Amino acid sequence: MAGNTLGMARQSTSDPLPVLLTRPEEQSRAFAANLVQRFGSRLRPVISPLMAIEYLTPDVPEGPFSGLIFTSANAVEAALRLRFPLPNKAWCVGEKTASRAGAAGFAARSADGDADALVAAILASPPEGRLLHLRGEDTRGEVADRLRAGGVETAEAVVYRMSRCALSTEAKELLQSKGVVIVPLFSPRSAMLFSEELPEDRMARLQLVALSAAIAEAATVPDADMVVVRKPSALAMLDAIGNFLDKGASP
Repeated sequence: MAGNTLGMARQSTSDPLPVLLTRPEEQSRAFAANLVQRFGSRLRPVISPLMAIEYLTPDVPEGPFSGLIFTSANAVEAALRLRFPLPNKAWCVGEKTASRAGAAGFAARSADGDADALVAAILASPPEGRLLHLRGEDTRGEVADRLRAGGVETAEAVVYRMSRCALSTEAKELLQSKGVVIVPLFSPRSAMLFSEELPEDRMARLQLVALSAAIAEAATVPDADMVVVRKPSALAMLDAIGNFLDKGASP
């Protein structure tokens, strides 16, 4: 994978630059709307989810709990489907998850970062009671383990899983064609799946935009340019894509 650069020669302004969105359908459509709102016809979103969300109804550990931990907006949606009394306070990994939790009626507090920032924030202001981490089947950061090691009693429940999907025919044809394709990567697993799904006869020049260094590390894509955003937020992703457009790209 090439170094952290956005520098490419300028592309003709007559052709919109494709942006391949591989998040689950609903999230990809939401980000596509943000792209169109900000950049208009300069970009062409292409949606090809590599994962689909399956919500679970697990046996939740016995309470009481003083607060919840959400490390994704998907976990917030899953929590609303549980037939289980949940505490109102919620610790959230970042702004988007906190916004979703707040809209769902939780008193949400954002760590404004990643799993490290979340653990540090909780340990800096530990709750009086136990916490419950509602999470996906595949997760990184060992949040509950690290909190328990730090003296904060934390239980866990897996409330959703992400099933794997293949790239669509449109996405494969895009990657098999010459030209620049922007690919935002929002999670280590999506980065890994994208790396595995790349066609062997890929001809596209890829500009990968990763939400964090861990995500960039998971993207084992040869001959691709990578930039890690300054802050793990959707707004920072849009800013990075805008910076790339301002510098220009050639097909």
